[in-house]
Amino acid sequence: MSKNAYTVPTRMWYGNAELQLQFPESWEVVPCCMGGHDAPRVTPEGMRAAFDQPIGAAPLRELARGRKEVAIIFDDLSRPTRVSELLPCVLEELEAAGVPDEAVRFVCATGSHSAHTFEDFQKKLGAETLDRFPVYNHNPYENCQRVGQTSQGTELSVNAEVMSCDLKIGIGSVVPHVQSGYGGGGKIVLPGIASIDSIESFHRLEYRAREAGRSDTVGPGRYVENPLLRDFTEAAGMIGLDFKIDTMINGRAEPCAVFAGETEAEFNEALKYAVPHYATTVVPGVDVAVVNNLSKANEAIVGLLMGIPMLAEKGGDLVLIMDCPAGQVVHYLLGSFGKSTGGRLFRPLRFRLPWLKLIVMSPQFERSFGDWLAIPDTVWVRTWPEVVEILSGDFPQGARAAVIPDGTIQYLA
Repeated sequence: MSKNAYTVPTRMWYGNAELQLQFPESWEVVPCCMGGHDAPRVTPEGMRAAFDQPIGAAPLRELARGRKEVAIIFDDLSRPTRVSELLPCVLEELEAAGVPDEAVRFVCATGSHSAHTFEDFQKKLGAETLDRFPVYNHNPYENCQRVGQTSQGTELSVNAEVMSCDLKIGIGSVVPHVQSGYGGGGKIVLPGIASIDSIESFHRLEYRAREAGRSDTVGPGRYVENPLLRDFTEAAGMIGLDFKIDTMINGRAEPCAVFAGETEAEFNEALKYAVPHYATTVVPGVDVAVVNNLSKANEAIVGLLMGIPMLAEKGGDLVLIMDCPAGQVVHYLLGSFGKSTGGRLFRPLRFRLPWLKLIVMSPQFERSFGDWLAIPDTVWVRTWPEVVEILSGDFPQGARAAVIPDGTIQYLA
């Protein structure tokens, strides 16, 4: 590869393609990778080891012995967890405990995202799983059972089907999150399988923290005293989540480590790995920041949090690559649903940064997404050559460009 080109992975869940970013010949291109970008993919033996030596809990086969009804809760396509690769271990444990298939059901922790289709479930779980077990969407508006109130005042109601089961297993990933510092752990419960009222109350914890002058406790990579992290950890305990499995993700959106066991214990152990793994050091003095979005490509707006600080010192062009064939996530709490209507907490991004030019490259241009990403003078294009034409005009004498391989899971250390 020439010094003025870089290839990024794209379209997770939709063919796993690559996009070559070719820049003008005179440019310098600098990758801006997270610490664990090149971590090797975890082997089946590595996955098995996590189940053989769970953290803070007995092996799943022991926990499952004598249980009558089992709920396996898994995250949706807005998260990079390759659940199908973990299921052989989970199902082997249940089989060893004598749990029949008829006792098992899967529930997709959509939170306030849209329901999944059969094809979506196939991507996440594999066709064999759908042939063998019933798979359900979570509905945040119906069939939620009150559990209690968290210490921060969240009235917690969750999926009644899950609560009817005497063994609850969660599967997800620990990756940086724009509000709670990190996802994973108990976040599969809150907001994952919570009611819309509980989800709203949970999200408002961020606003309360900022209004109280505690902005440093929320945001990507900020987990110490994070009120949202505290709330979802408490929620998992309140519903009796028995066993949690979390993966770590490398720069190709592959699982590179697995943690399993008691929810809070495994999550705390996973955080030790996650903090340096996803940490990213700013490339100084760049004129252009190109933010690819892979692991959460249907929440590409998150990439702004990586790109804007990269250019804060001198200004420049920010390119946001937003390539998800299914389009951006439908978010019933935070999304737009008309010219004058939106979710309960819909807040369009309307800030103006005169020192920054935003270019969004999206083959699936969704005009309605502009309601959310409402930054004035944003330039929308569909292809990389269109991006290069704009950049060449803005920097005719050459430039230094940083490329961020996955702005949705990297955080600035």
